[in-house]
Formats: sequence, structure tokens, C-alpha cells
Amino acid sequence: MANIKITNNIRKNRFFADEMTQQQLADLTGVTRQTIVAIENGKYFPTLELAFKISKVFKTSLEEVFSYEDGSEQKLNEPKET
Repeated sequence: MANIKITNNIRKNRFFADEMTQQQLADLTGVTRQTIVAIENGKYFPTLELAFKISKVFKTSLEEVFSYEDGSEQKLNEPKET
């Protein structure tokens, strides 16, 4: 099984959004500050709905906030070698 790694740039996005606090982001997305802390620290992965809400708050794409790596060198759209 591949090693899956999900990372985020929430802290950086908060900084560039006039140093938005974790509480402000939580209020705008309808979750607790503790949830935002856990997501930022990689201890919790948000639902797809929450991930989209977070990216919408920052007026950016989902890919600008969250990154996914499955540990393989091959990209999803590349054909497999036979």
C-alpha cells in the first residue's frame, strides 16, 4: 500500500488574509477553532465539504490549500508502464 500524505497551507493562507485568526476561520466555516488547529497540524483531515469551504474563504482553489501525495512517482493521468 502506498504511503499517503496530505498537507495543507492553511497557516500561510491565514497570514496572507490579513493574519486571519484560527477562530475567524472557524467562524467562517462553521467549525470549532480546535478543528482548525487539528487540520493545520495534520492531526485531522477535513471532509471534502469543509475543504471546499476553507478554500472558498481564501478565494483560492482547493489545490492551493491542500496537497495530496500517494508516495508513487506516477501521476494520476499518466498511463502505467507494462
